Amino acid sequence: MAKRSILHMLDPMPNNSPFDINMAVDAGFDVLIPYSNVKLDSIYGLTQDATFSRSPSGVKRTGIFIGGRDLGLAMDMLNTSKQAMVSPFDVSVFADPSGAFTTAAALVTCAEKELQAKHDKELNECSVVIYGGTGPVGIATGVIASLAGAYVTLTDHLSIDTAQDVAKAYNRRFSCSLKGDVANSDADKARLIANADIVFCTAKAGIQVLSAGVLKAATQLKVAADVNAVPPCGIEGIKNDDFGAPLIHAINAQGAVGIGALAIGNVKFQLQHELLKAMLGPEQPLFIDFRYAFNKAREMQFGSGVN
Repeated sequence: MAKRSILHMLDPMPNNSPFDINMAVDAGFDVLIPYSNVKLDSIYGLTQDATFSRSPSGVKRTGIFIGGRDLGLAMDMLNTSKQAMVSPFDVSVFADPSGAFTTAAALVTCAEKELQAKHDKELNECSVVIYGGTGPVGIATGVIASLAGAYVTLTDHLSIDTAQDVAKAYNRRFSCSLKGDVANSDADKARLIANADIVFCTAKAGIQVLSAGVLKAATQLKVAADVNAVPPCGIEGIKNDDFGAPLIHAINAQGAVGIGALAIGNVKFQLQHELLKAMLGPEQPLFIDFRYAFNKAREMQFGSGVN
């Protein structure tokens, strides 16, 4: 009798994400075991309990999913889980806190695709500004774009100190080159957008961050992408299903295009689905973080991964 597939879903928050649970079921896992309020010092023991209790054939049908909201903690949990494994009792582990890794991978890849198609440019030639850049998706987006060679500024809507502290913390952790700035007024937003090639809006849902007036300040903008699907959209003029539509309010940036939340979400959905499916029975265990997710997103969009 074939072993049933089991996904242990470890989360430091009080509740596991219903989104991730639904995605895991639809990817084909037979049994889901959610754990809440999980501490880092519990990961080692939980991992060994999940692995030593199954035969080598069974562990190939066993996976660990790490959620939460803290990107650094999720990475620490993934690394601790990996360290706890003893061959041949090793299983695949997928970290995606708040869906930030898969969302950010999809977001950057969508922008990269339009950047190449419409402007014949690469990420490493571009200046990127991320509005709402100190939340999980904003940080993950910034790290991915920076490691791909872009010059990235994370913004906070209240405090430049917060933005700079976040940038410094993730620069230390991932050896990237993030900058921090504040965007708490239209004047700040216009100052930042004036020299941006790419703009990502990863702010809270239902808040318009960039108005038509602010977009007029953009002079070299090429791609703007917004992950907010709840009205009003974060960037005025972008429709949810836009994928490379003209950015009508960026009147001083020739050829600027927009990407909407549903277009990005479709890529994120496909990406997370494929990554979860890949955990079902691989010959070698997979350890999936934002880098793996970005590589896979690029493969799905371009036919090849990162170098």
